[in-house]
Amino acid sequence: MTNKIIAFVDGSIYSESVCHHVAWAAGRMGAEVELYHILGRREGADKGDYSGSIRLGARTRLLEELAELDAQRAKLSQAQGRAILEDAKAIIEGDGVTGVSPRLRHGDIVETVQEVEAGAGLVVIGKRGEAADFAKMHLGSNLERMIRAAHTPVLVASRAFKPVKKVLIAFDGGVSSLKAVDYVARQPLFEGLNCTLVTVGKGGDAIRQGLEDARATLKAGGHDASIKMAEGQPDKVLGELIETEGHDLLVMGAYGHSRIRNMIIGSTTTEMIRTCKAPVVLIK
Repeated sequence: MTNKIIAFVDGSIYSESVCHHVAWAAGRMGAEVELYHILGRREGADKGDYSGSIRLGARTRLLEELAELDAQRAKLSQAQGRAILEDAKAIIEGDGVTGVSPRLRHGDIVETVQEVEAGAGLVVIGKRGEAADFAKMHLGSNLERMIRAAHTPVLVASRAFKPVKKVLIAFDGGVSSLKAVDYVARQPLFEGLNCTLVTVGKGGDAIRQGLEDARATLKAGGHDASIKMAEGQPDKVLGELIETEGHDLLVMGAYGHSRIRNMIIGSTTTEMIRTCKAPVVLIK
């Protein structure tokens, strides 16, 4: 079993929730935590060239001042990043978790995931980032890119954390939903939690048999899961079940059956992450 959790914090309103979700997962998995804050390649860099029509002497002085200003901005960005990491580490350790390694990096978040996810059992990120209050109807662009790129299961933290007791597992018989069931069955993260398997749509004999097989897999992993079948729009039905039945976590495959949907994040998956008030674990 892999024994590392990778988490990303950016200082947004979701960062505290990310930290509490990380602490919950690390405690159950017995995992160490690598905590990242990413500074963009252009962060702290001046965005314009103001020197084109300035006389030589003044231009030289201006370029020197701009270079000094760029250096100051870069230092401030790094100081802010270190402060965000220190605060995040304190929250996770305050929840009783040790072995937290804060890491400040320059570059791109997706490239970082691809470089460091080997050996990780989980990647944790907030649903939305720094512009959360200005883009409530949109997912963070970094989140969508990460889900496409990551091979490791991704936990998308909701805005606020609450202890996880009931888990809803979305099942459509596809490859990624089978992997999701297997992940729950073998991962200590879900040990002792109440699990429900649900399929949304017209249920034929094949999907019923698939549900029974999935329940058997969960039972072999120590989970006495219940089964539910419902009709309707998947994102709406799943959202209603989470709210009315009090599920604390949704586990689902990142892709559905459609080959077109497989080219991007599954359409139901995207809508579910956007509207769901509970954290979501995505399996590819």
